[in-house]
Amino acid sequence: MATGYLTTHVLDTARGSPAAGIQIELYRRDGAETTLIATATTNTDGRTDTPILSESDFKAGQYTLNFKAGGYLRATGQAASEPLFLDDIPIAFGMSEDAHYHVPLLLSPHGYSTYRGS
Repeated sequence: MATGYLTTHVLDTARGSPAAGIQIELYRRDGAETTLIATATTNTDGRTDTPILSESDFKAGQYTLNFKAGGYLRATGQAASEPLFLDDIPIAFGMSEDAHYHVPLLLSPHGYSTYRGS
């Protein structure tokens, strides 16, 4: 049985707070085929209420988390002129181990970063 799973969270580095209400899509990539396998929305702590990929659904492979940041930036008054510099933020990564992966997004209106967290 798999024990791996995937979590994420979003921090608004411009405001110094968690980013609530960001829609997130998780895609599994298999060669040229991409399949949407999960969606979630960040809560008041900037996290999803449950892992975005649970132990029962975990499978090693290539994935993309797509953060719909534009709606959040508009709602918080941080959006500049349209089109936004950052609207959708795709983060492509691989999971090769049967382990906990944590892929956070550190967001500001004109930049972002990510890392493999714990």
